[in-house]
Amino acid sequence: MQKKINDLKVFSGRSNPGLATRITEHLKIPLGQLTIKNFSDGELWIKYEENIRGKDVFIIQSTNSPAENIIELTLLVDAAVRASAKRVTIVVPYFGYGRQDRKDTPRVPISSRVMVDIFTATGAGRIISMDLHSTQIQGFASIPFDHLYSRMVLLDEINKLELTPEESVVLSPDVGSVKISQAYAKRLGMHFALIDKRRYAPNKAEVVNLVGDLENRDVIIIDDMIDTAGTTVNAAEKAIENGARSVVGVATHALLSGEAIERLKNSPIKQFIFTDTVYVPEGKILPNMRFVTVAGVFGEAIRRIYEGESVSALFKF
Repeated sequence: MQKKINDLKVFSGRSNPGLATRITEHLKIPLGQLTIKNFSDGELWIKYEENIRGKDVFIIQSTNSPAENIIELTLLVDAAVRASAKRVTIVVPYFGYGRQDRKDTPRVPISSRVMVDIFTATGAGRIISMDLHSTQIQGFASIPFDHLYSRMVLLDEINKLELTPEESVVLSPDVGSVKISQAYAKRLGMHFALIDKRRYAPNKAEVVNLVGDLENRDVIIIDDMIDTAGTTVNAAEKAIENGARSVVGVATHALLSGEAIERLKNSPIKQFIFTDTVYVPEGKILPNMRFVTVAGVFGEAIRRIYEGESVSALFKF
């Protein structure tokens, strides 16, 4: 086993080095050494500082904003391929452009397909990601695409809230989150409710209807991401209007862009639970936010793939 583990190399881009470090700590191996620099004109320069010839290379990089993270990842893949790595797997905890998965209006790209094509063309042999906004993105790939779920760690955190299941409701903030919310409701033994919203512009939506009974119940709003926080805050306000006792927000990816922090500060949500798929700077962390790591989930997936074991148990929701 020791001889085999020496062929495993894990490297990290600059989007979320903290998570990468926690993943390698779980695997009990050092994080690979590489150098990434920016020239004065913004161009990137990348070099692996150790031999990776014939090695099984895993590159960890979330592709959230800025777009430089995507370019950085593609250059890391290309450099590994040209350094004769045996196999290159990209680990993308948060898959950017995941919301642009179809032509919803004329003359627009299917951006998530473009992302997959770029990584594949550059030489990635496998993709690992977590809580995709749309699972159909897996179908865009001609290489293995492993989709992991954060529920393994989020369920534990939700259980720490010590809510009474009979008096609690999992509220889906929109139709797109119904499947994940229903799965959580079933696992937690809680009631389920749904917000019917209408999106009238990018990052802008309004609540139209509420399906379900929230009267005198504790509400958990679960979504794959909180970006500008409009959807989550609107759902929370609707919950309070309909008699909810308390509201907790749960999401895998804490993008927190635009006016998100101000909205969350002024919202009726008493607590937020996020994972560490995306790096959140200190200035955006509120006192009522809790972050849990998904390093163990990714570490286990990497180990199983490296050792040729099944990872299907990590796919199940």
